[in-house]
Amino acid sequence: MKFNFITLFPSKIASYFAEGLQEKAIRNGVFSVNVVQLRDFSNNKHLKVDDTPYGGGPGMLLKVEPIDLALKSLGEEKGLVILMTPSGIPFDQSVAEKLSTQKKPLTFISGYYEGVDHRVTEHLVDIELSLGNYVISAGDLASLCVTDAVSRLLPGFLGDRESLDEESHNERDILEYPQYTKPSEYNGWKVPDILLGGNHAAIESWRNANRKKVDPDITRNL
Repeated sequence: MKFNFITLFPSKIASYFAEGLQEKAIRNGVFSVNVVQLRDFSNNKHLKVDDTPYGGGPGMLLKVEPIDLALKSLGEEKGLVILMTPSGIPFDQSVAEKLSTQKKPLTFISGYYEGVDHRVTEHLVDIELSLGNYVISAGDLASLCVTDAVSRLLPGFLGDRESLDEESHNERDILEYPQYTKPSEYNGWKVPDILLGGNHAAIESWRNANRKKVDPDITRNL
């Protein structure tokens, strides 16, 4: 799979893939990354790619022309075009799984400031995705989150694909079970005895019975 990123900050994207599992996956040919500097497609001598909204209002919007030209520069490698925006459909594991089966490249457009000219969403984008009901300062981080969730589903990313089978969110509202590692006791906090006994059937039964639950009110202690 190939990921394209259209961004104002190529170094942010490149640095993420420079180490760890992502770097290893690229080196092993699991996926590739292509970063496009949006300012390269500005028709302004100062490389400006944004302007004020028609009708007034605060902030600046990314202009349609640089984004259109940046997409055209990718040619057939443009693939599926995804705009990261707070007004998109919520991204979740089911969307990650569908994206991971795509045969064509995924191209992410990062939004900034007040967003993008609406003609981008009307004419140039296939999917609008949101990380959730909150706003962050730029779409780069959102694009990387989606890429991370998708890439780890690709064959060859994880050394043991069985680790995907027991993860949270494989089924709706079903989370992973509690896990422990050595030591078996710390500060008087003990690992459940059943996990130390080697009875795999009993361990599996305990894990299924003790899966974490989705908390509908996680803000009550904030």
